Amino acid sequence: MARKFFGTDGIRGLTNVAPMTPEIAMKVGQAAGAYFLRGDHRHRVVIGKDTRLSGYMVENALVAGFTSVGMDVVQFGPIPTPAVAMLTQSMRADLGVMISASHNPYADNGIKLFGPDGYKLSDEAEAEIECLLTVEPKLADAADIGRARRVEDARGRYIHFAKSTFPRDLRLDGLKVVVDCANGAAYQVAPAALWELGAEIVTLGVSPDGKNINSGCGSTSPGLLQETVVASGADIGIALDGDADRLIVVDEKGQVVDGDQLMALIATSWARSGLLTGGGLVATVMSNLGLERYLVGEGMTLERTGVGDRYVLERMRAKGFNVGGEQSGHIILTDYATTGDGLIAALQILAELVATGKPASDLLHLFDKVPQLLKNVRFAGGKPLEDARVKASIAEAEAELVGRGRLVIRPSGTEPLIRVMAEGDDEAQVHRLVDMICDTVKAAA
Repeated sequence: MARKFFGTDGIRGLTNVAPMTPEIAMKVGQAAGAYFLRGDHRHRVVIGKDTRLSGYMVENALVAGFTSVGMDVVQFGPIPTPAVAMLTQSMRADLGVMISASHNPYADNGIKLFGPDGYKLSDEAEAEIECLLTVEPKLADAADIGRARRVEDARGRYIHFAKSTFPRDLRLDGLKVVVDCANGAAYQVAPAALWELGAEIVTLGVSPDGKNINSGCGSTSPGLLQETVVASGADIGIALDGDADRLIVVDEKGQVVDGDQLMALIATSWARSGLLTGGGLVATVMSNLGLERYLVGEGMTLERTGVGDRYVLERMRAKGFNVGGEQSGHIILTDYATTGDGLIAALQILAELVATGKPASDLLHLFDKVPQLLKNVRFAGGKPLEDARVKASIAEAEAELVGRGRLVIRPSGTEPLIRVMAEGDDEAQVHRLVDMICDTVKAAA
């Protein structure tokens, strides 16, 4: 069955346009609440959000939905997505909700749901909740309507938890760190955690106004971070996205380090210390071929999945891996978290920086990337990937790249886009093949 509301990472869209309207948000609260009303205990949902202006509206609508079906609500205010996952578990909640559109502009918003185990819901669970959205909810009797309350120390609980993942015998004294919080959910917790561990902090993106989240800052716009790291003489820069489940790093020379290099460093460090499980790491089809070649050379493996951190996590759990993630900076360390956590991943990088005494530019570039190009082709309708001309173009490109590179063609899960990615040892060939396929898709669309 085609999914009408849920995409690759919960429900997401332009605010006040379906499916991100207050009416639908209330129905999501009622449907998800009904789905998790199991047993005779007093049921509880915890809700966090990032700093978007629309978060107030979506939160209030969700609260109305959950309480109307008899579920109590605990509100955290602005807090990272991984903090919601962690607190769902620790507070014995039946359900966790994060209101965020992650790295998207402020005009978008979204709803992510976590089960009582702190993991994102499965496709099957989301499909069942979608079905409940189309039926009239069973409202609670007047005496059984849920209550709502705010917990003011949620950020403090998460800071304490994040610090507990940092090696107890290390400190960040003497380390100058620029931290860019994208004017998002981690604008308070990330600087506080780093400062409490001893680092000298330079902050960016810590003045949210409801509309400046991810605007010229954060992991998707690292330019200001690069400039600030170099200008301030910092040892390293870290950038989170709007809900802080994503991490990008800048070394002391201002060079951007993506998730592939960060995963390689963590996996190598953990393998050396005997902490790595699964014999390697899990990443998506978008991770660079250079990462795969590096891991094989170090006696490790790379398991690839479809795009989306939920699919990475599913493979990690199924096969016993404890390091995984995406090139974009979603890094999942299941020894500590049930979802991507930018701050915890950053602490692992900082620990290695302190332990080795190496400059970030030496530490964070473990392999040379293979030339890679990604282009998006927008289409008005239909299914261009089923067109015979497009299929022939893709087959031609795949034949050229055999043994020399890879081709990944996929539709976007949230927009009418076809994403065309190729990588290989010959950069000119990569560009030529991507352009050929894009032109064919445009002609067919």
